[in-house]
Amino acid sequence: MPNVKRVYRVMKLHGLLLQRHSGRGEERRHDGRIAVDIRNTRWCSDGLEIGCDNGEKVRVAFALDCCDREAMSYVATTSGITAEDVRDLMVATVEHRFGQVNHVPRQIEWLTDNGSCYTAHDTRRFARDIGLIPRTTPVESPQSNGMAEAFVRTLKRDYVRVSPKPHARAVFEQLPIWMDHYNRVHPHRALGYRSPREFIDRSTREDPSGL
Repeated sequence: MPNVKRVYRVMKLHGLLLQRHSGRGEERRHDGRIAVDIRNTRWCSDGLEIGCDNGEKVRVAFALDCCDREAMSYVATTSGITAEDVRDLMVATVEHRFGQVNHVPRQIEWLTDNGSCYTAHDTRRFARDIGLIPRTTPVESPQSNGMAEAFVRTLKRDYVRVSPKPHARAVFEQLPIWMDHYNRVHPHRALGYRSPREFIDRSTREDPSGL
């Protein structure tokens, strides 16, 4: 008779276990292709931690468009990222793309991992209220949000690692500079080796509606 625990581990490793019913209906998990062909149809969010020379830690949560890869907005703190921080991030991201509106023009998927700041009931409800559709990746499968993971690697390798980080204030001051350079200059193979802003400018010229 096979060992039940070993069978369970093998099935879990290969994604063969049934997902537990959460009662959330449309808030199904996402485990397919992350990139999309149309802007403002899926956004993804994740976070990272930046250590400073004096021992302080800066925690950052960000939002990317899964088409043009633009880092649309971020929040940063020396404490943990909270559900309220995520809701602030949602508002800032919507305003960045659409101005001060109460609801996005069309529903947009909001893809994250299963961190408590993202899965909090008030955060999911707020997302739906402004037109975002919460989507989560499978538990213990961070690669399912690979676009956000790639952004974290790029930010750490090309910006954080080569910049002075004596204390948290220095990181806070540099974050907007790093984000702006990433958006304006950093090339992406998937975008034809254009930066997010170059890709957006070209897309806007072809589709003036910008949606």
